[in-house]
Amino acid sequence: MKHYTYVGPEEIRARVSPTGTPIGSVDDLRAWVVAHDADREHGTVPATFTVQPDGMLRIAPRRSEHVACAGGESVLSAGELFLVANAVEGASNQSTGYCPEPICWVALAAALDRAGIPHPGKFTIEVTFRRCTSCGERNLVKDDWYTCAICDAELPRDWNF
Repeated sequence: MKHYTYVGPEEIRARVSPTGTPIGSVDDLRAWVVAHDADREHGTVPATFTVQPDGMLRIAPRRSEHVACAGGESVLSAGELFLVANAVEGASNQSTGYCPEPICWVALAAALDRAGIPHPGKFTIEVTFRRCTSCGERNLVKDDWYTCAICDAELPRDWNF
């Protein structure tokens, strides 16, 4: 599986201290959701997630930085989860710190399956990231619009982090 290295601002990486909570079972997930129930939005508890190089799923409160959740390490997958008591109801690969491709679902699915956690079988929200070759900015591509939000240069069609 592909490893994604951190591509976000170095000042954020420098502040890394806590890591996400390892989730190896439905019981681990249930305990985390109960502890973070005050964060509930629209019926689910949102969370930041990473899948470590060893395949371990880690989660943290949604507004946490992915690089902190990962303890500064590279990841196999990163994004957001939308949790109910014992399952993942929704998931995305939205992480501007790692800018992973949608194919990183495979690593997340493997971690969830290993832990026995039910999930939707795919990212319910897929995000496309590209780095501008003109100005270097990280871009989130929407509606197939491959144009840099900062300098209006055309963005590459292939993933380039």
